[in-house]
Amino acid sequence: MNEEAFSDPARERQIFVGRVLLASLLMLAFTAILIARYFDLQINQHQDFVTQSDNNRVHMRPNPPARGVIYDRNGEMLADNQSVSNLTIIRERSNDLEKLIENIGTLVPLSESDVTRFYKRLKRRRPFEQTPIKFNLSEEEQAILAVNEHRLDGVKVSARLSRFYPKRDLFAHVVGYVGRINEREISLIDPIQYSGTDSIGKVGLEKFYENSLLGSVGSEHVETNARGRVMRVLNKVDPDSGSDLVLHVDSNLQQIAFDAFAGERGALVAMDVKTGGVLAMVSAPSYDANLFVSGISQKNYSELLNSADNPMFNRAIQGQYPPGSTVKPLFGLIALDNKTVSPSTRIEDPGFFFMEGIERPWRDHNSERGGHGKGVDLAKAIIESCDVFFYKMGIKTGINILSSNSSAFGLGAKTGIDLPGEATGIMPSRTWKKESRNASWFNGDTINMSIGQGFMLSTPLQLAVMTARIASKGKIIEPRLVKSVGGIDLVPAKTKQIKEIDPKYWDYIHDSMKGVVHSARGTATSINRGLTYTMAGKTGTAQVVSISADEDYDKSKLNKRQWDHALFIAFAPFDDPQIAVGLIVENGEHGSSTAAPIARSVIDAYLQTNSKISSIPNDALKGLNVYANQ
Repeated sequence: MNEEAFSDPARERQIFVGRVLLASLLMLAFTAILIARYFDLQINQHQDFVTQSDNNRVHMRPNPPARGVIYDRNGEMLADNQSVSNLTIIRERSNDLEKLIENIGTLVPLSESDVTRFYKRLKRRRPFEQTPIKFNLSEEEQAILAVNEHRLDGVKVSARLSRFYPKRDLFAHVVGYVGRINEREISLIDPIQYSGTDSIGKVGLEKFYENSLLGSVGSEHVETNARGRVMRVLNKVDPDSGSDLVLHVDSNLQQIAFDAFAGERGALVAMDVKTGGVLAMVSAPSYDANLFVSGISQKNYSELLNSADNPMFNRAIQGQYPPGSTVKPLFGLIALDNKTVSPSTRIEDPGFFFMEGIERPWRDHNSERGGHGKGVDLAKAIIESCDVFFYKMGIKTGINILSSNSSAFGLGAKTGIDLPGEATGIMPSRTWKKESRNASWFNGDTINMSIGQGFMLSTPLQLAVMTARIASKGKIIEPRLVKSVGGIDLVPAKTKQIKEIDPKYWDYIHDSMKGVVHSARGTATSINRGLTYTMAGKTGTAQVVSISADEDYDKSKLNKRQWDHALFIAFAPFDDPQIAVGLIVENGEHGSSTAAPIARSVIDAYLQTNSKISSIPNDALKGLNVYANQ
């Protein structure tokens, strides 16, 4: 055979050279691509990768500020911060979050709500930020987690400051509480300012002064290892703590007032007549504010929410009650000033009042069937609480005058106190009834209102404000709870005078209120035993259920929650008023026996502490027996 038929060296050499060239071109092309990519990574994108590398080991963590502390007027702490240990998760350090949470649940108890709230918080956190899943770990729980740390990637036990209320239920309605930030609040707050912070003021002063108490967030850049453990702090900006609050409130006075209710439902407000500072504000019953700080359990919340006593309701500023006879001194002053009655005006009280054209009588609820008799003047009507006098006076004065003049004394409008959620009360008028009830005003409405019943409603705070303005003879001072913020005293609003009222009318009303407590037939005479100072006051009873004109009030036929409310207002000392009090005892029946003793215990304590008690001068009692015997 011909070997040339099987071998062609030239052709083979050509093929070989071609393959070498192709391989060389491919190698050159791949080398060029590699060099270009290397150039792009090392030169063009160098800074980007340096930044990403730093981000993998260097993280910015928010440094939340300490919330401002709240003190009473004597420096007693009402709201503090204490260190607690929380269980947190860094999402980026866990490959399987659901599995991690499941493992945690086998070590420490996790409720369904804990997990649900964790996922909600996860949505608003920043990268590599610790997200809490369980608060207030016990020492045992911390130990368990520490032993099992090796199988809990991304889990960290961190120390945080948590709110603590040492007085527990005593100031729950005044100071309020902080709670976990909810979905609605997330959309309203500044996410930077609240970074690292899980709580926000919910009610009370905690909510009203949230911006002052919060402080300013700080930050720190930290270097971490592959497991996320902090190796060192590279840079740190300290947070600015929130401003401290100092209140006008006296803890001792608050405790005395709270204890005086002795399990009854009601509210009391005591004010400094000179400054408007609130010395005590009690709403009974109350609740432990600490329950809400880390998230209240469903069981505890249901118990509070479903309680018939409604302990979470702030009766002092939100409870709206008929003021009853406590408004008689005010209405008497208005009638004197408008000349519809005079100090010499006298009527006969047979125990009932008939309005022309109406067959139904209006009873005098504060007298026996025979009434208060003849010669009843305004002073006696206040001292003995004669309804018939005020029925007649109310008709003669008219709703327009009574309503328009009462607003200046704090009735029917918010007082402007530094607390959220204050109710307005109702000071009815012709316009109010037309707009709210689509009905006309009748004389019968005026008769009912003239003794603080009917449509009229007021809060205990409004009664205290009214009393303070009567005590100061018309000086308008807004009630305030907070005395200073961050060490700077708050400047009170300028004092204004309600209107020019003849001084003799002020004196007349003051003397009449003094007679309520110190005269022989005053409705609050039972509390004057042992008094070493002179007090002025007025009792009140507010109906809860209607009683027909031909029936007598018989509590034995009623459930206790249908008994009348008991009210009392007072100021002291008489010659130089320092403190004004307004209070109500729900279903307490009689202001004289139920509400007045509570007021005396508070006024006694305040005056003793402030050394303002003086013996009753002999001339202070002049005229009291004259009023009582008329």
